Amino acid sequence: MNIKKNLAISDSGFVFDPSSGDSFSTNPIGLEIIKMLKSGKSAEEIKKHIVEDYMTDEASFEKDFYDFVNVLVKLKVAEEEKK
Repeated sequence: MNIKKNLAISDSGFVFDPSSGDSFSTNPIGLEIIKMLKSGKSAEEIKKHIVEDYMTDEASFEKDFYDFVNVLVKLKVAEEEKK
């Protein structure tokens, strides 16, 4: 997953894309995921972190994670890696 490196992200969950002028807000876990994606973490690394820190199961995480990633793609702040 490639996420735009120039996203402005506040600690309160406000995300601003300066290239398009679009903005949105996310919850604390979404904010943590965006920051991890931006730093280059893999989906597997993010899953391990979230499952351990938030005591959720892998199946729930994967569904919610990929739903969230699809939203990021639709907002054009992320794109799936080319194979």
